[in-house]
Amino acid sequence: MSQLTQPIAVVVPAAGVGSRMEADRPKQYLTIHGQTILEHTVERLLSHSMVDRVVIAISATDPYFPSLPLNTNARVSVVEGGKERADSVLAGLDYLKQHYDYAWVMVHDAARPCLRLKDMDALITESFDNHIGGILAAPVRDTMKRGNGGGGIASTVERNDLWHALTPQMFPLPSLYNALSSALESGVNVTDEASALEAVGMAPALVRGRADNIKITQPEDLALAEFYLQRLDKETT
Repeated sequence: MSQLTQPIAVVVPAAGVGSRMEADRPKQYLTIHGQTILEHTVERLLSHSMVDRVVIAISATDPYFPSLPLNTNARVSVVEGGKERADSVLAGLDYLKQHYDYAWVMVHDAARPCLRLKDMDALITESFDNHIGGILAAPVRDTMKRGNGGGGIASTVERNDLWHALTPQMFPLPSLYNALSSALESGVNVTDEASALEAVGMAPALVRGRADNIKITQPEDLALAEFYLQRLDKETT
């Protein structure tokens, strides 16, 4: 099977509570245009021709997911997530290893619904070409400051070749599984999937993606995501 025709699975960690949103429910269950953020995100992923399955890692006490149409989607699987993001991703990878035979896997944030399929195309092509994998990323445009721990500025950080890490991030499934397992066992701080690969000496590619692929984290992000999704819907209809 050619790499350009082989199916890809996506793990979506969605077990967090999103406390910074100051909402009555986790941010992935807030609604935009009549659908939850999680539904927008997963439907976007499944609309890509190479994505075959999405595995969603949710909290064991999640009262919201069972009522969503996603719960009965044949291309969606659900696993119990963990306390940290890395635990949830590893649970999704473990499920895929046990039940399927995907060579490559993406990981995508549940609260990042404004993803463009062209960015996914670029990530897939680069990952297949380098055999290691890569991440979508956007160059830092603002002046960066490092704090002194007391509310003041310690220094200005040179922004040349600094990037904002986005998702999806894409890797061979065995490589990511082994790297994450090793990182968790050794206590490495895993902030994203690429950091686990970095910890074992690998250098995933930086694939430039659109900066409007935002992660909804703060209350003000909701209106911005609504605006971007409206534009995205117009572009794809």
